[in-house]
Amino acid sequence: MTERLALARLRLSDAWEMQTVLAEPALYRFTGGSPPSLEQLEERYRAQIAGPDSPDVSWHNWIVRLRAERSAVGFVQATVTGDTADVAWLIGVPWQRRGIALEAASLFCGWLSTQGVRRLAAHIHPDHVASARLARRLGMVATGVLDTDGEQIWSGQLASR
Repeated sequence: MTERLALARLRLSDAWEMQTVLAEPALYRFTGGSPPSLEQLEERYRAQIAGPDSPDVSWHNWIVRLRAERSAVGFVQATVTGDTADVAWLIGVPWQRRGIALEAASLFCGWLSTQGVRRLAAHIHPDHVASARLARRLGMVATGVLDTDGEQIWSGQLASR
């Protein structure tokens, strides 16, 4: 938690509020897809809450909330395998360009470091300048490797806590 933000573990009841956050088609410019229906979002959240099938992998899905308004503005998430977390973040269009993504991702990565995570990875569309900038601010570097979706893989180290 920071003065401005709180991160809360994903709950099924978040789907209703997050549907509004995820409703802007511009959010899907780099990832593809379209805004989910409430039913699609509930199905996605059920799967995320249930977690992965492998005992060697854990999922961490948290909603980013503005504390003053108690309103959801986005999410941060990680798939953790061993000491490596594959991280992602998304902030709704009305709240972008305010430093919220960096603040939330930094807070989240700090928590991940307390859970034994030492390495970070992120998959970022080559044209997504804002996400690349955020990854750099988290200490990550572009590897030059593209994943099967054509996204650049970024990697970095976390300091021990």
